[in-house]
Amino acid sequence: MQSSLKDTLPTPIRRSLKKLGSDINLARRKRGLPIVSMAERIGVSKGTYLRVEKGDPTVSMGVYAMALFVLGFGPIFGTLIDPSSDEQGLLLDYETLPKRVRIKSLKSITKKKVSDS
Repeated sequence: MQSSLKDTLPTPIRRSLKKLGSDINLARRKRGLPIVSMAERIGVSKGTYLRVEKGDPTVSMGVYAMALFVLGFGPIFGTLIDPSSDEQGLLLDYETLPKRVRIKSLKSITKKKVSDS
């Protein structure tokens, strides 16, 4: 028997999705939007939208993105893993820098210029 996505997700991911769903629910209620209206604006059924508010991992990321957009959070996924704030990525970049930088000999530079002509 195959295990479902809900069973295989790590606990921190499940918790963060539930929190996201709860936060979407709260934002919707603060804006005075009924569930049916949210579902219509997103373009999904009422049932699918209710799964969003529960943090269901089987709902597509596009539906979550539309819910956030409708609530006024804009294109939030575009800045989620911005390279300038990716500390792990920046460390990996630093580790791949060369230990030394050598000046090319004048002979190899001249050869290249002659072959390019």
